[in-house]
Amino acid sequence: MSGWPSNFGTYRIQMKNVTEANMFILIGFTDEFKLQIFLFLLFLAIYLFTLVGNLGMVVLVIGDSRLHNPMYYFLSVLSFLDACYSSVVTPKMLVNFLVENKAISFLGCATQMLLFVSFGTTECFLLAAMAYDRYVAIYNPLLYSVNMSPQVYVPLIVASYVGGILHGTLHTVATFSLSFCASNEIRHVFCDMPPLLAISCSDTHINQLLLFYVVGFIEIVTVLIVLISYAFILLAILRMRSAEGRQKAFSTCGSHLTGVSIYHGTILFTYVRPSSSYALDHDMIVSIFYTVVIPMLNPIIYSLRNKDVKEAMKKVLERNWLIN
Repeated sequence: MSGWPSNFGTYRIQMKNVTEANMFILIGFTDEFKLQIFLFLLFLAIYLFTLVGNLGMVVLVIGDSRLHNPMYYFLSVLSFLDACYSSVVTPKMLVNFLVENKAISFLGCATQMLLFVSFGTTECFLLAAMAYDRYVAIYNPLLYSVNMSPQVYVPLIVASYVGGILHGTLHTVATFSLSFCASNEIRHVFCDMPPLLAISCSDTHINQLLLFYVVGFIEIVTVLIVLISYAFILLAILRMRSAEGRQKAFSTCGSHLTGVSIYHGTILFTYVRPSSSYALDHDMIVSIFYTVVIPMLNPIIYSLRNKDVKEAMKKVLERNWLIN
């Protein structure tokens, strides 16, 4: 042991105490009681609408035979993802609006980040797969059932989940391998990467590079797939002779393109930029938008502009009306 520094034992104990932090404090928006009650009621309403809308979409697709095709299978998986995505963040946030102790355990924080990043990345891949599905359906509709068979769309869905889980695991392991000795107060409503890196006393340079380049790579690949798919879709639509066919194609693709634009826009703003430009208060608001608000909007975006979904919903409502 003569080769080790004389204070190695003390250093090892200090590092053990630093790296084994057992909790963080989620500071959140405000300490003002009235505002917290208002935010609790607001986000509770959003969360309930999100669950009802998204899980209702899943039930609708499963229960209506007219929706048994790849497009709606993708939509049901997206709805399930949004329900899970929102549930990772919102319940803890709602509780913190009502309690003084806003602590979250080290393991709880790591689990929240793992699930949040995994579901969010899975949604990126899934939105790209949905763009490819729309390309196949519109560019060559006669071969749609062949080119988008279960042997194609099931692996796409599985690959989206696998990619999401691997990405979530990468950032979770990288982030929670750091030391958090300066502060355990996270200026956020959930365990996101930028605010955690901000309170670490370790060198976060590698983590910042991972965040910028890995998230940037995933964004570039998935957005490129969407753009290329829609370039071919646009060509196919312009060749259509039927005005009704063009309108239906634009309506179907417009819903997906709206969802993609909103989702990717907020992710690019939050993660794919230099760390020096992070403003945690603004980033917190943007993060809330894509983790809480967008999952609520997706059922509206995809249902109100889709004739088949509206007819299936009407059928369910009429059936329930007759039963009652």
